[in-house]
Amino acid sequence: MQIKTMAEYFANGETPEVLFWVGCAGSFDQRAQKITRAFAEILTKTGIQFAILGKEEACTGDPARRAGNEFLFQMMAYNNIQVLNNYGVKTIVTACPHCFNTFKNEYPQLGGTYEVIHHATYLQQLIDGGRIKMKEGGTFKGKKITYHDSCYLGRANGIYEAPRQVLESLDAELVEMKRCRSKGLCCGAGGAQMFKEEEKGSTRINFERGHEAVSTGASVIASNCPFCMTMLTDGVKEAGKEEEVKVLDIAEMIAQNMQ
Repeated sequence: MQIKTMAEYFANGETPEVLFWVGCAGSFDQRAQKITRAFAEILTKTGIQFAILGKEEACTGDPARRAGNEFLFQMMAYNNIQVLNNYGVKTIVTACPHCFNTFKNEYPQLGGTYEVIHHATYLQQLIDGGRIKMKEGGTFKGKKITYHDSCYLGRANGIYEAPRQVLESLDAELVEMKRCRSKGLCCGAGGAQMFKEEEKGSTRINFERGHEAVSTGASVIASNCPFCMTMLTDGVKEAGKEEEVKVLDIAEMIAQNMQ
């Protein structure tokens, strides 16, 4: 699978349909790299003309802003906006809700206005448009799946139905956790907590969420965020269920079951 960069498209006077923003986790975290490959495979199979920035892609600055370093955030954001605007980027698709939220709601204040689509919504659009066709009797047919609402896709941006509609296309049984949708429990990674220990005396939130997911009886926990992926996987291990319960991104699940 050969993926072209924006620079290559630009050099040939071409414009791709979308820019796939890979993100820091999707680039450097070994587990999240599998999500990146799965989504790129889906885009390739469906004939979507897409590009990445490659070495020109930098962090959106989201962790810096959440940790309180506004100066660093703005410096990173301005650099990214300059690169994106130079290439005339119109549409960005990302598999990270943190990147999605930052591009959609924070970059416009600094001069970076784009159509930003999270991969859950994009996958739903491709399925509804008939560009993704699912296998009959796929891997997840009849299996119990529970879905974790990531904070930046759910409460921050009100996207609840698209990922569930994607999962419904797998012909599986979707079981909800007690706390879901607008009342969903954070995995514990948000607000830069991913990179620090909990305050003294507090319970690890991902352990609590892991137990809540396992208690549904689902054999698969579906995620849409690389941060959530890390925290939920750790939570399932703490519950002693890593052999019985798998944590997968919705893109990985679709990639396994598309024709």
